[in-house]
Amino acid sequence: MRRLKNRSEFLKAARGQRVGRAAFSLQANARDLDQPGIGFTVTKQVGNSPQRNRIRRRLRAAAKACARGFEPQHDYVLVGRREALSISYGQLVNDLAAAISKVHLKKKS
Repeated sequence: MRRLKNRSEFLKAARGQRVGRAAFSLQANARDLDQPGIGFTVTKQVGNSPQRNRIRRRLRAAAKACARGFEPQHDYVLVGRREALSISYGQLVNDLAAAISKVHLKKKS
């Protein structure tokens, strides 16, 4: 999977579908590229830098576990929330898998 690094890529992904969960919000948008792209962001309101980095690490690990669910020609942005620190990793992976499928169901409707 590609990593989203530029602000413009994040903004383009934010134009698409959104699904919220307790630990994160998932934004997805269709693109013309072959591989899915994924970006991670956590605002300063969530906590200090070690907390934000830990949330990003957990979200990256969950995204890697759910890599098969990401569709090609889409960009995804995971916006981390404070609850990502307190829920179990298994619950985080399950929530992400459900959010990915819900985003694509919304798109088809």
